[in-house]
Amino acid sequence: MSTAPLRIDIAVCTFRREALSETLASLARLARPENAQLRVIVADNDIAPSARPRVEAARLPMALAYVHCPAGNISIARNACLDHAEADFIAFVDDDETVDPQWLVRLLATAENTGADVVLGPVRALYGAEAPGWMRRGDFHSTFPVFVGGEIRTGYTCNVLMRLAARSIAGRRFDLALGRTGGEDTAFFGAVHAAGGRIAFAADAWVEEPVPAARATFAWLAQRRLRMGQTHGRLLAERHAGLARAGAAVLAGVKCVVCLAAAAVLLPLPVRRNRFLLRGLLHAGAIGGLFGARAIEPYGKLEAAR
Repeated sequence: MSTAPLRIDIAVCTFRREALSETLASLARLARPENAQLRVIVADNDIAPSARPRVEAARLPMALAYVHCPAGNISIARNACLDHAEADFIAFVDDDETVDPQWLVRLLATAENTGADVVLGPVRALYGAEAPGWMRRGDFHSTFPVFVGGEIRTGYTCNVLMRLAARSIAGRRFDLALGRTGGEDTAFFGAVHAAGGRIAFAADAWVEEPVPAARATFAWLAQRRLRMGQTHGRLLAERHAGLARAGAAVLAGVKCVVCLAAAAVLLPLPVRRNRFLLRGLLHAGAIGGLFGARAIEPYGKLEAAR
């Protein structure tokens, strides 16, 4: 008797980014997991359907669906991919990344071996000549999951595989209120974990992401860490009120001061100094998020396409 193929959708959310063509070309070179049926979904988050020509020009050995889902809110695009998914699993990858040929095989193997609802993979940053030495040495742009007490409690969408029928995931959607500021993936996977979903890590399921000149600066990293802190503070505020919220703010303030003091001590050592500075900004952002500070909105703007 024949066994029904395992269906896997690969989702790519895009906003005016030329690198989408390279992403799709790397997906065309994917090794196909055994007995798997693949499909790619491209969700175009621009007001006009600007990505359609690139999608129509792509030559992929699997089905390819184009979805126009305006505009300027990444959560709208992510939810459009979930709404159009017709598979057992959905994988997300960014429109400025390229995947290793064994990427999907390795993500799926980890999902099957662990039974996890979510499997994260690492993102290797590719630095250009304009990136400062401290940034290269400290590898400030690569992405890996954070383990807390031996487990992963949240995740990201730049390299992930999700089991769509899992109780922690079925029917869940990304928060539209976070779709311009970012942090929608942190909130989504944090809720998955809170609902009992297990998050695993496939350390060999690599994707690569070039670091453009506009992001190879301390200022860009600082803005990103501040925004991440704001998101974390907002999530804390949803769970705490009154004295508990004030206590969380005090703790974040103490951590911020400690990090800034460490950065001052480490002034001659740029990698360690900047790491503490960025961590201090993360905690400063958390304080703002706890008390409703207006979040930075990096999405839906022309500069987000670079």
